[in-house]
Amino acid sequence: MPKAIVINETGGPEVMRWEDVPVAAPGPGQARLRQTAIGVNYIDVYFRSGLYPAPRMPVVLGMEAAGVVDAVGPDVGELKPGDRVAYAAAPAGAYSEERIMPADRLVGLPEDIDDSTAAAAMLKGMTAEYLLHRTHHVRSGETVLVHAAAGGVGLLLDAWARHLGATVIGTVGSDDKAALAKAHGCHHTIVYTRESFVDRVREITGGRGVDVAYDSVGRDTFAGSLECLALRGHLVSFGQSSGPVEPLQVGLLGAKSATVSRPTLFHYTGDRAELLAIANNLFDAIRRRIIRIEVNQTYALREAATAHRDLEARRTTGSTVLMP
Repeated sequence: MPKAIVINETGGPEVMRWEDVPVAAPGPGQARLRQTAIGVNYIDVYFRSGLYPAPRMPVVLGMEAAGVVDAVGPDVGELKPGDRVAYAAAPAGAYSEERIMPADRLVGLPEDIDDSTAAAAMLKGMTAEYLLHRTHHVRSGETVLVHAAAGGVGLLLDAWARHLGATVIGTVGSDDKAALAKAHGCHHTIVYTRESFVDRVREITGGRGVDVAYDSVGRDTFAGSLECLALRGHLVSFGQSSGPVEPLQVGLLGAKSATVSRPTLFHYTGDRAELLAIANNLFDAIRRRIIRIEVNQTYALREAATAHRDLEARRTTGSTVLMP
């Protein structure tokens, strides 16, 4: 019987269990996958800890993977057994050797994109694509602030925003991470553990501020990100690794006529045509070396708890992949 990482209750990494799970035949509109590489993302931590409520218990974690189609159900016309595919989509269940997925959430993989790259790229890469091209359309000459600039999404934002002609300022936790962010496109890095990112942004921009701040940290950085905005700037809050943001008094935005967005990937990929457009734009960016997908940590699937501990302790950079 296939195995998976299952949680029966929320909590720390210790609640993750390596268990047998039955996988049924695919039903109408479904495909059964044999998974080959699985991406690890902070949203997995949110579900495991209970910050995001799981729809049911027990639940298999994970939202992103690559694999091979084993079988398809009725009414599936785009896929066939043997096709290589990848996804970053609900329902959760990616931390498994085999699984059932809605066929319309699967994207066919080009021959020149390997499975590990796809598993590392789909959620983070499509997130970077919509953040830069849809939530806020970054234009040449703009200044961009990227928090967690050496993280999985951060590195992609660094490189892609620079390619679009923006000046990129990134916050990081150490000198090593600063060097990594610079290697991926950051013009300026701020080590937040020893300097105020608000003061440094003000200094770097000559007091003007940034056109857009991409904030995946949440509680610890949100207020400072607002301070960093230029007149009519845009704060994009797309994560909360430090905890949920405190309730916002809308009147605070009036000081700069600022806007705040709280987007999620799944609101941009619910329509299949837009899903394919975002994925194809991502594949093109990888192919043209606009961005580099760096899998800097690899663990066996059964060691997923260790991967979570390292991620939460900020011991990881780039992307992390689990191998079934």
